[in-house]
Amino acid sequence: MNSSLIQLLVLAGIAVFLILRLRNVLGTREGYEEPRQEGVTSARRKGPDLEVIEGGPDQDILDHAEEGSVNALALARMKSIDPQFGVSDFLGGARGAYEMILMAFEKGDLAEIKGFLGDEVYESFAQVVEMRADKGLTVESEFIGVREMSLQAAHFDENTKEGEITVRYVGELTHVVRDNGGDIVEGSESQIKRQKDVWTFARAMGSDDPNWQLVATGE
Repeated sequence: MNSSLIQLLVLAGIAVFLILRLRNVLGTREGYEEPRQEGVTSARRKGPDLEVIEGGPDQDILDHAEEGSVNALALARMKSIDPQFGVSDFLGGARGAYEMILMAFEKGDLAEIKGFLGDEVYESFAQVVEMRADKGLTVESEFIGVREMSLQAAHFDENTKEGEITVRYVGELTHVVRDNGGDIVEGSESQIKRQKDVWTFARAMGSDDPNWQLVATGE
């Protein structure tokens, strides 16, 4: 057997060996397989229907009132009259209003908040401020923050279209009252006072004026 034939047989053996090894590593395809499409296509996955069903649960309300409760129904009526009204948005504004109104009252500067107060609340605040001035008392306060806040009640008047929302606050502040000689007669400069308030805000829903007024206060 000449050398050329021997080389040919050796090469053929190597080729068979490589083919067998490749079959073991890559596997084989059996039966019919659909040809692979070139490129990348968008797969359409059948998922849940995301369409918003009209009249379904309003999470903006349910985050702050129990479904089917008097409060939830009143808030829903407010939103039906004034689509721009949002409960969470209102509470965000009420948090800021609490600090603004409380600090203005503490300092005796009611002019800047008069537009945010109902007549009865303004008169009540003004009487306290006047009494302090008559006694020569001054108040020094620093607002620390709102520790707790929650929607307590909601009411909608179908006749006047006025909405009322009552909010419970637990605020923290330092509070010192000094006499005309500068001596502390109430409070402490270092002690943080925890103050509980229940405030009711009112507004004619759908009106051009977006501001709510503080119409009642309590503890």
